[in-house]
Amino acid sequence: MRKKSSTLSLFNLLLGLFRLSRKHPVLLLMMLGLGLGDYGYEVKIARPALLYQGVPQARNAKNIDTWFRVLRNHGFILGYSDLRGNPLWVEYALLPNVENTPSIKRPNRFETDWRSINRVSHESYQKSGYDRGHMAPNYAMSHLYGRDGQADSFLMTNITPQKANLNQKIWQRLEEMEIKHFAKLFGKVWVITGPVFNGTVERLSSDWMVEIPDAFYKIYLSEAAPNKAPVALAFLIPQTVNGKEPLAQFVTSIDSIEAQTGLDFFAELDDRVEAHVEADIEPLPWGVHR
Repeated sequence: MRKKSSTLSLFNLLLGLFRLSRKHPVLLLMMLGLGLGDYGYEVKIARPALLYQGVPQARNAKNIDTWFRVLRNHGFILGYSDLRGNPLWVEYALLPNVENTPSIKRPNRFETDWRSINRVSHESYQKSGYDRGHMAPNYAMSHLYGRDGQADSFLMTNITPQKANLNQKIWQRLEEMEIKHFAKLFGKVWVITGPVFNGTVERLSSDWMVEIPDAFYKIYLSEAAPNKAPVALAFLIPQTVNGKEPLAQFVTSIDSIEAQTGLDFFAELDDRVEAHVEADIEPLPWGVHR
């Protein structure tokens, strides 16, 4: 309700300014200047702070299945596909969890993102046979970025359909491991995560606007230090898991995930470093044993 009210107030303000600018053209120029300044801040300052080595890019710009809009939130950023009703990628940074950080009560429902065109809602998943699967996880967002981070993690643009055995078992294990182990091991870890679609379109019976993924990926990258290249780890986990499998079973390369998603990650990395990092399949530095 808070976001809806603020959006309505902003709309009324802009409408009033527009009517005024028709009588006073100088005000229109001022509005354009403010708008360009806000866009410049968003693109040059706000977004880069939440990204490591650039925004993920579609490998084929003509493929509409990989089109997305960038949405910035508290603590994370994502590329949302209104066509598929899914975030195609979600990126956030993890730091070691501060001990004794108070837990924030979990919201009892998910919220429609006012920025979405398809208006996917909490009710869209009811009786669908799928969980509302977080991409930016509730636990990490609430503990690292507070109540605002948690609230944004419950926006439906951060949610994708997951089978219960995946969401409540192996995915939850991975979310716990990333903040309690990976972040402590490396100090700061960048995470990119999202769904994978195999080309056969299947949508929720409860809301045809939401496409059902076949699998999910998570990519971890340690932040590069002087004279030290970043270290990567990637997982590709299908919807069909029983939830008891060892995590090491799903280790893969970033190259493989890029081939299946049609996205290019870390495009601003030095080409030689990027080639090595994205081809690497070595879980041992992360404490994941085969």
